[in-house]
Amino acid sequence: MGPRALIQFPLRLDWFWSCQRTLGSSMDEGAAQEPVVSQNLVTDDVAVVEGETAIISCRVKDNDDSVIQLLNPNRQTIYFRDMRPLKDARFQLVNFSDNELRVSLSNVSLSDEGRYVCQLYTDPPQEAYADITVLIPPGNPVIESKDEVLSEGNETEMTCTAMSSKPAATIRWMKGDKELKGKPKVELSYDKMYTVTSRVTFAVSKEDDGVPVICIVDHPAVKDFLARKFLEVQYKPEVKIVVEFPQGLTREGENLELTCQAKGKPQPQRVNWLKVDDDVPTHAVITGGDLYIENLNKSYNGTYRCVASNPLGESFDDYVLYVYDTVPSAEPAAHDSRAGEGAPRTVDHAVIGGVVAVVVFAMLCLLIVLGRYFARHKGTYFTHEAKGADDAADADTAIINAEGGHTNSDEKKEYYI
Repeated sequence: MGPRALIQFPLRLDWFWSCQRTLGSSMDEGAAQEPVVSQNLVTDDVAVVEGETAIISCRVKDNDDSVIQLLNPNRQTIYFRDMRPLKDARFQLVNFSDNELRVSLSNVSLSDEGRYVCQLYTDPPQEAYADITVLIPPGNPVIESKDEVLSEGNETEMTCTAMSSKPAATIRWMKGDKELKGKPKVELSYDKMYTVTSRVTFAVSKEDDGVPVICIVDHPAVKDFLARKFLEVQYKPEVKIVVEFPQGLTREGENLELTCQAKGKPQPQRVNWLKVDDDVPTHAVITGGDLYIENLNKSYNGTYRCVASNPLGESFDDYVLYVYDTVPSAEPAAHDSRAGEGAPRTVDHAVIGGVVAVVVFAMLCLLIVLGRYFARHKGTYFTHEAKGADDAADADTAIINAEGGHTNSDEKKEYYI
């Protein structure tokens, strides 16, 4: 019995370990096929920023005093009921009851990422899984510009980089309050970290000078993560002539004062005054951007131009001068003698002619009416004079009848006292 038993014992031991490995493998495969949420045991996935604290909660519905334990991704027991077999002080018991086992993991690192197992000792055993995802925020975004100083109308290119994040960040662009569309590029490093670079191209105008271009980085681990760069755009001058005096019409004998306002980047250092197709009057005074002419007369009529320039170009503005008579026959409407608008406005002769025609016609009508009226009344007078003359026997009687309006039968009687 001795030798034979000694020979069979190792065989039985090998068989035992083989069965254990087979059973363990079967349990692992069965555990891998279990759903995330079991019938009575539930838990939640956790996303936590690197360096912060994760909370793992194993909850039981209608527990019948079964034992709850928590395992790490290597299936090592972290907590068995309220006891901690694993010697990792970062795991701390938050709550233990018949219905919950809640554990905290502080100072989370990337190595803590994985699937944690909540296990309930029932028949058969139940498992639920909590996946811990470690979020690593990107470094400060960096904007790089192809051109530091831009000229209006030109196109420029900018890049923004967000380095070493998990998961990959997304980048948005804004120019002032307008969103720009960028082209992203994502790179994965050997340590499973992501670097994202976004490139944007756009044209600039003089209105963009001083406007911020903003790179906004969106990532679940950070909020309001951005970088900005202010545009510097150079542009040729903008020129405007302002009339300082007079405010109304320019008349003979008055003075004229014009100011040339020029703005550009870089700022024009000098402005010039000239008269188009003629010379500026000899007694005109030019001081910087101001033009002053005394005692105006019609010989000064014409277009006066202010010209300003900088390295990006040249611009000008015109003022058309028209000098009116000192005492005009008719007061014309005031006008702004700007370029293309400086010619005097003519009186509307058609309107005046129409008014005169109406007046003449009315007078003619009145004369005709009056003439007919007097002619009719005059005829009646002569008719009364001649009344009775037809019945008179002789001329004397006809005269007496016409003058007195009586026949011979009516005699005048005179009485003398």
